[in-house]
Amino acid sequence: MAEYPHQNKDNLQIPPVIIKNLFILAIIVGLFLLVNSCLGVVGAGQQGVLLRFGAVTGVIKNEGLYFKIPLVEHVVLMSTQIQKYSALASASSKDLQVVTTEITLNYQLDPTKVGEIYRNMRQDYEHRVIQPFVQEAVKSAAAKFDAEQLITLRPQVKADLQELIALKLAPLGIKVVELSITDFRFTQVFQDSIEAKVKAVQQALEAENALKRVGFEAQQAVVKATAEAKGLELQKAQITDQLLELRKIEVQRLAVDKWNGVMPSVVTGSGPVPMLDVFRPEQAGKKLN
Repeated sequence: MAEYPHQNKDNLQIPPVIIKNLFILAIIVGLFLLVNSCLGVVGAGQQGVLLRFGAVTGVIKNEGLYFKIPLVEHVVLMSTQIQKYSALASASSKDLQVVTTEITLNYQLDPTKVGEIYRNMRQDYEHRVIQPFVQEAVKSAAAKFDAEQLITLRPQVKADLQELIALKLAPLGIKVVELSITDFRFTQVFQDSIEAKVKAVQQALEAENALKRVGFEAQQAVVKATAEAKGLELQKAQITDQLLELRKIEVQRLAVDKWNGVMPSVVTGSGPVPMLDVFRPEQAGKKLN
């Protein structure tokens, strides 16, 4: 048989110093993991729901550092910041027009009720309650108004819609901060009818303005004619016998100033017979001949 060289088994053993260091390192790592599993942080705008063996304890951890029992307790973070939910909701108006409403809902979880929210809905509250409540509220609010009123009475529609949603969500610990109606979408037929109506209204306004302008011009003409008539009446009232006599004298004086000294040779009609000028140059020449 072959003989193997003798080996010293003491050379194969791990030195006690290394074993001691590894043990100390394991203790340190274990303590670090233990401390790390006992501590946690709740960020700004959050609340922590403390669970013990998966059950809600009712203890709420506020913002900052918190302690828990490892493997026994667990903290679920719930956001209490303002969150946004946007959706499209189709409904029928009071006059049976189909309208699609685009809304944006800003909401916030009640910090004092995050435990109940998690117990009842976990973190799926948007899908479980907000979405169906919004759809129902839009249908209920739209049914109170005609399609045209949804546009002309938009602030009232928004107020009614926000009130309906707030009444539904408040008992569940969800506060409605603000609701915005970003768009109303109607069928193409209704939009065409609205455009035709607006055009008709504009034409009616133009016709009304034209009629008012004609009436104003007629009124101006009446006022002008009345003023002229009053002016004539005033002038007539100022005409007296003395004024007529004076005007007659003035006309006669102008006629005398324009007379060239020659009497008319022919008189017709029933006017007065003028004096004959026997000293006309033509007749005098005939006599001399």
